[in-house]
Amino acid sequence: MRLFGLIGNSLAHSSLKEYFEHKFAEEGITDAAFSNFELANLDYLPVILEHFPHLEGLAVTIPYKSAVIPLMTKITDEVKEIRAMNVVKIKRMEKNIQLSGYNTDVCGFEQSLLQEIKPCHDRALILGSGGVGKAVGYVLQKLGIQYRYVTRSNQAGAFSYEDLSDHIISSYPLIINATSVGMYPDVDAFPRIPYKGIGEGHFLFDLIYNPEMSVFLKKGQEQGAMIKNGHDMLRFQAEAAWEIWNN
Repeated sequence: MRLFGLIGNSLAHSSLKEYFEHKFAEEGITDAAFSNFELANLDYLPVILEHFPHLEGLAVTIPYKSAVIPLMTKITDEVKEIRAMNVVKIKRMEKNIQLSGYNTDVCGFEQSLLQEIKPCHDRALILGSGGVGKAVGYVLQKLGIQYRYVTRSNQAGAFSYEDLSDHIISSYPLIINATSVGMYPDVDAFPRIPYKGIGEGHFLFDLIYNPEMSVFLKKGQEQGAMIKNGHDMLRFQAEAAWEIWNN
């Protein structure tokens, strides 16, 4: 039985296991299984690799998308530039294990964004500059969309949340939540931005998919904005991971 899995801490928010189990059932894939591996730290990764000899691939979620990179045998150019990854392909040699790192958040976000975006959404705020936020910035740069990060700490070239005003918000018609704020189980939380600056020309994209309607999206919708959650991104990045594992 071929085995695939997800590593992170914690995994209560993730539907990836359910996604792949549904995929296997729908497509008649009977020789594969998917497991969650909740790791208190990455020191346990070699233990997982040793104890599960049929493990062929891993997805990586918070908080390990950057920290796992030094453990890779090789990484793609995208991972080198973004400094974040979310997919591991495992190749077992006679005397060692080769780990290859990829980033499918990039293609997942790009495909999902292009389904909805309009020409007027030409300037963006990215809430959060972690692993997935870096992937978002990579895509926006590729598409020629100007962007600024919004962070909790004072980072060069980024806004802090305290910097934001109605005027700044109104000047950036695309706002992307790349943080975990509002994700299950903390479903009542939301990014602290001036929502009164949002209008009908805005597009709010929340990479969270659990819950389907985060408070961030609800507040945007109340202001007349277009909204989208991260479900399509999950699907696109998962299918890209499956292709990598089976290449």
